Amino acid sequence: MWKEFKEFAFKGNVLDLAIGVIIGGAFGKIVTSVVNDLIMPILGYLMAGMDFKNMKYVMSEAIMEGETVIQPEAAILYGSFIQNIVDFLIVALSIFLFVRLINRSKEKLVKQEEAAPEPEAPAGPTQEELLTEIRDLLKEK
Repeated sequence: MWKEFKEFAFKGNVLDLAIGVIIGGAFGKIVTSVVNDLIMPILGYLMAGMDFKNMKYVMSEAIMEGETVIQPEAAILYGSFIQNIVDFLIVALSIFLFVRLINRSKEKLVKQEEAAPEPEAPAGPTQEELLTEIRDLLKEK
């Protein structure tokens, strides 16, 4: 079982997948930062100073006793949802463009391979020529 696990874990595809997951996680953080720190503030500014993080529909107010919260508010955070949708769209568009680039590169390679003529095998001596050489060698002996 250990041997099978080692074969599985150290195959090229599994390692490639692990690297992809790690890079994808880092890429996700970058995109989230771009959305939260660049795009959403610009959209908020263009929409009369709205802050999407604070956009919510409060269903019930928080119950407070002095400074302590007895019961937190129940709210639908649709501003955060909008940010996550923008985040997803940017990630999806980035992945689409990356896959499209790779597919086009593969298509170009396939076309180049198809267009390149296969080199012909060097013409060797014919059967008759070989037999003639053998005959001549036998005559010399």
